[in-house]
Amino acid sequence: MAVSKACKKCKHIIEKGTVCPVCQNTDLTTNWKGFAIIIDPENSEIAKKLEITVAGKYALRLSK
Repeated sequence: MAVSKACKKCKHIIEKGTVCPVCQNTDLTTNWKGFAIIIDPENSEIAKKLEITVAGKYALRLSK
């Protein structure tokens, strides 16, 4: 079973691969906690607070 990784730049959670499909960043981490699934970023208050503009699964906190 593959370990999910989160992008250190936009916090998008990636199930497989080494490049974030949202921001094209390659700096990923397996140390993250909690997540939010954003379906409609334009109408989501959570997406606005987290500055998310693309639908998907996002980590809430990245660990060092």
